[in-house]
This record gives sequence, C-alpha cells and structure tokens, in this order.
Amino acid sequence: MTQKKKEEKDELEKKIEEMAKELEQLQEKCKALEEEKQKLFEQFQRLGADYANYQKRTARQISDAVAQEKRKVLRAWLSSLDNLEHALASVTSETGPGALPKVLEGMQLVYDHMLATLKGQGVQKMEPLGKPFEPEMHEALMKRTQEGQKDNVVLEVHQSGYMLGDDVLRPAKVVVNKLPAEGEISEGSEDSVQTENRPMGSSESDEDQGREEL
Repeated sequence: MTQKKKEEKDELEKKIEEMAKELEQLQEKCKALEEEKQKLFEQFQRLGADYANYQKRTARQISDAVAQEKRKVLRAWLSSLDNLEHALASVTSETGPGALPKVLEGMQLVYDHMLATLKGQGVQKMEPLGKPFEPEMHEALMKRTQEGQKDNVVLEVHQSGYMLGDDVLRPAKVVVNKLPAEGEISEGSEDSVQTENRPMGSSESDEDQGREEL
C-alpha cells in the first residue's frame, strides 16, 4: 500500500469516527427531546384533569349557592305565611262585627311583612302617584283630564311597580293626566291606551274615534 492510499484510508476512518460521534450526539438529543415531550404530555394530561375537576367544582358551587339563596328567600316568605295562618285562625275563632277588623289587621300585617321581605332582597316599591309619567318605569293604561293637576302626572296606580336595585322589575300600571292643548275644549273624557310603554303625545291613525295614544 502506497503512502497516499494509506493517508486516504486514515482520513476516511477519521471522518467515519467523527460521523459516528455526531450520530451518537443526535441520538442523545432525540432521547432528551422524547423525555421532555413525555413530561409535557403528562403535564397536559394533569392540567386537563384539573380543568375538568374545576368545571365540575364550579358548577357544584354555583348550584349550591343558588340553592342556599333559594332556601333563604323561601324561609323569609314562610314568616308571611305564618302571619296569614295566624290571621285566619283568629278570624275563624271570632264571629260578628269584631271579625272584620281582625281580617284587615291580619292582611295588613302580612302585606307589611311581604314588603319588608322584598326590601331585604333589594326590591323597592315604586311610588309614582302625583309624579311625572316616565315611560321607562310606568305603563300607561289610560289618560284622563283632571283640572288642577299638572299635565303628564300620574293620577292613579292600577298595579304597583317594583324596582330591583336600579332596574325595573315590573313597571307600574297607571292613569295619566292629559290636559287639553291651548284652544281645545276639555270634555273630561277618559280614554284607554295600549299597554306598551310609549312617550306622551304619540297617536295612532284612529284619531277620528277620539282615541289618543300616550
């Protein structure tokens, strides 16, 4: 073997040795990446299980909170039922003229307690009588002309309205004063209107029938 061939052979063996080392390093890196991937996968599985448990726990907590609040409200109303039961018992045990005051007293007691219970839940009764009509809070059942009262004020309350905080829980159904415009003759008429909330002054096409929408 000539010197040149020997040198070529040594050079080739050296390259093969270097490639073998590089391959071994790559295999070690692949192994490390595989281990890291397995760890991340296990962490992902744990996170998925924790999230599923969190969802179940949150749903259960919400359900328990709603049930607890429901029991609280129902217990508050039971006191009103007790008052009504006592009022009925006192009426059945008494006859004659003295029975009616007992009934009225019992009904007033139950009514006051129910209002107090609603107030404890953040519900307030509206007091629109004599105040300006507000379409956002009141529902106009009819209009009536009543001299001596300001235009667009509430004359009567047919059904009480209630607020839940700053929101309307139920609008008050009211009768609204509508004074005739200057030059018109007041006939003291009373016209029913739609049950929708509309600002004062709007009208339908049936004006020839004497109806004016509020």
